[in-house]
Amino acid sequence: MAQKSENIKSIELDVDDSVQDAEQFLTFIMADEEYGVDILAVKEIRNWDSATPIPKSPDHVRGVINLRGTIIPIIDLRQCFGMEAIEYSPLTVVLVLQIESDKGHRELGIVVDAVSDVYSLDPSEIKPTPEMGDKVDTNFIKGLASIDEKMVILLNIDRLLTQDDLNDIADVQRSVKEAALAVDG
Repeated sequence: MAQKSENIKSIELDVDDSVQDAEQFLTFIMADEEYGVDILAVKEIRNWDSATPIPKSPDHVRGVINLRGTIIPIIDLRQCFGMEAIEYSPLTVVLVLQIESDKGHRELGIVVDAVSDVYSLDPSEIKPTPEMGDKVDTNFIKGLASIDEKMVILLNIDRLLTQDDLNDIADVQRSVKEAALAVDG
């Protein structure tokens, strides 16, 4: 019996460090391109369902959903990226993400065309974002990875939305909470 325990310890010690250093990314499709986000930021994957629209909210804010008592703003990532709007289909999903901002943790949902896969990438497989000049903001791109002969754009979800976007989302959440309190009270 002691022999088995020693074997287990040696197996644990012999684990390849590059596997331990690997980062996992959930990838999704938008406009036939593949993007990825750190899987640790993904709290839930949901089929698209209607969101409650919020008057006077920015175009990319589709509305809010109530997720087990938490008001989650829903962002159309296509509109954030300046892509053509499409009709949502049965493949359309919402990724509920936890992001870090100056004001702490925040949850939000992003609408994407479809979920693709989960990939484990060694940090050496993630290539830096090429310099695109001052007019192209690439601050929200963590890097690029070549996977199965395709290029995947890895997003830094914490930098994806600007501070103005985050303030807009906070205003939307605050308005919904105040309206809910007014109805309840």
